[in-house]
Amino acid sequence: MTLPARYYTDPAIFHNELERLFFARWICVGRAERIPNPGDYFLVELANESVIVTRSADGALRAFFNVCRHRGTRMCTVVEGSLAGSIQCPYHGWTYGLDGALLGAPHMEQPGFSRADYPLKTVALEAWEGHIFLNFATDPHPLAAQLGKLPARFAAWRMAELRMHRRIVYDAKANWKLIVANYNECLHCPLIHPTLNRLTDYLGADNEPPSPDYIGGAMGFRGGAETMSFGGIRKRAYLPGLSEEQRKIVNYYAIFPNLLLALHPDYIMVHTLWPKAVDRTEIVCEWHFHPDEMAKSNFEGDDAVEFWDQANREDWAISELSQLGIASRSYTPGPYSRREELLHAFDRIAAE
Repeated sequence: MTLPARYYTDPAIFHNELERLFFARWICVGRAERIPNPGDYFLVELANESVIVTRSADGALRAFFNVCRHRGTRMCTVVEGSLAGSIQCPYHGWTYGLDGALLGAPHMEQPGFSRADYPLKTVALEAWEGHIFLNFATDPHPLAAQLGKLPARFAAWRMAELRMHRRIVYDAKANWKLIVANYNECLHCPLIHPTLNRLTDYLGADNEPPSPDYIGGAMGFRGGAETMSFGGIRKRAYLPGLSEEQRKIVNYYAIFPNLLLALHPDYIMVHTLWPKAVDRTEIVCEWHFHPDEMAKSNFEGDDAVEFWDQANREDWAISELSQLGIASRSYTPGPYSRREELLHAFDRIAAE
């Protein structure tokens, strides 16, 4: 059965999910290519937390709470940019190096004060194939434990080599779990996605047995299609390293709690989910292609962007209708079909 309404409408459950799933697990926050040089940074905003993700002078990726150690002031307010070698609080001028060390603290020349005692507080950071992950836990387990078999399974796509072509940010008036559930089944495709449904068999998913950390599977093409775009005509070379079999499928995986990863034969699409309220989710979608293809004068990537932008908006619209219906006093849990085992597995994780 589907979950009771409170899992999609109760703010207390929503905040508990943030603490237990988003703040206690590794979450994907973006791509390393977004900050290629020392001092480049972007902000990560989750609930009431703000984190500065940057590169130190030695090129290492670093993440710091956006909180001055003096009187707690939030320091960076622009979403992304480049720091001139340091991070300075706008209130009283406490200044930190790109490694988080306190470099200057005006008017603190007094006995017992040491700059070494007041570095910026860090957030655990690891990277996988160009994807940056953060973990707010005090003593987090390694990212590899959460990813399980996926690094080996997806190695041929060589995601770290790819570069972003386009980013679109969506605002869906739906609980984040409805977005995850919608992503992990295609039974809705004939009605909601007629264009997509012409390219792939909605009953042909080869799903992996559910894992506590991710769910997903692969779907093949039909009707002579070679890629997911309008018409299914591939306008780019296959990603290097893919086998003949891998060129015939798309892998769709949800890595809990917030990464939706779609690995295509000629590009990848990445969604990250950012819950804003019990009934609202911000969704950042990016399309990444191989740089050799992007360097060509006749490169085309917008065919994939426009195709999935349409599908995304169709998905968000139906998820919003689900949110409205679940909020009705008449709603009671309904039965899943046997083809919705991934959704049931995800529900169990959320409930537990």
